Amino acid sequence: MTRHIDEDLQGAEFRECDLTGARLIGVVMQDAVIDGLITNLVVNGVEVTGYVEAELDRRYPVRVLIRSEDLADLREASRQLHAGWAATIERIRRTPGIERHSVNDEWSAVQTMRHLVFVHDSWFRRCCLGSTELFTPMGIGPDVEPYRGAHGLDLSLDPDFDEIVSVRDAQAAELEAWLDKVTAEQLAAPAPVPDDDVWPPYARGRSVRRCLGTVLNETFEHHRFCVRDLDLIEAQDAG
Repeated sequence: MTRHIDEDLQGAEFRECDLTGARLIGVVMQDAVIDGLITNLVVNGVEVTGYVEAELDRRYPVRVLIRSEDLADLREASRQLHAGWAATIERIRRTPGIERHSVNDEWSAVQTMRHLVFVHDSWFRRCCLGSTELFTPMGIGPDVEPYRGAHGLDLSLDPDFDEIVSVRDAQAAELEAWLDKVTAEQLAAPAPVPDDDVWPPYARGRSVRRCLGTVLNETFEHHRFCVRDLDLIEAQDAG
C-alpha cells in the first residue's frame, strides 16, 4: 500500500483508481469532489453513504425504478431514461458544436453516446439476448486490450451527431420492445452470455436482471454526467 505522509496533494486527481480500504487521517479536505462507486464511506466517524444515496434518489427518482424488481417499474425506468436523453439531445441541437466539447478531461456528449451504443451491444444484446453479432462499429468500449477496438469496433470512425442519435433511438426502441414482452422468470434466469472472450468477461454467471440493471444504470449515470458537463460548458461560454 502506498502511504502519503505530510505531503501537499492540493489539486491532485485520482481517475479510475481503486481506493478500496483507503484511509485519510488528519487531512484537510476543502472543496473536494468525489465521484464513483462509493460504499461504506465514513467521514469523521459518520457513515455517510446512506445519506448520499437517499439524496440522489430524491433528486433522481428514476434510480428507485431502476433498482425495482417489478417489471412495470423497469419498463417505466426505460421510458424515462429515453425521454431524458431525448430532451438533452434537443438541448444540444440548440447549440450546434457543443456535442463535441468536453470539460475536465471527461467525454464529450458525442463520446458519451457512442459509449452507450457499446453498452447496449455488450450488456443488452450479448448478455440479455445471447447475441454473438459484432458490435456497432461506432461504439466506444473499454480502453484496455484485448477489448479496445475489438469485435467490430472501429476506432477510426468519427460519426456525425445525427447518425449517433439514430443508432441510439433504434437501440432504445429495441430495449423497450423486449421489456414489453420479457417475463419475471426470464429476468431471473442466468444471462445467456456467449462462451467466448468478448466483452464483458465478468458477466458470465450473472442473471439477466443484473445485466439489464447495468444497461439502465449506465444509461442513467452517463446522462447525469452529460448534463453536468453541458451545464459547465454553457456557464464557461456565458462567462
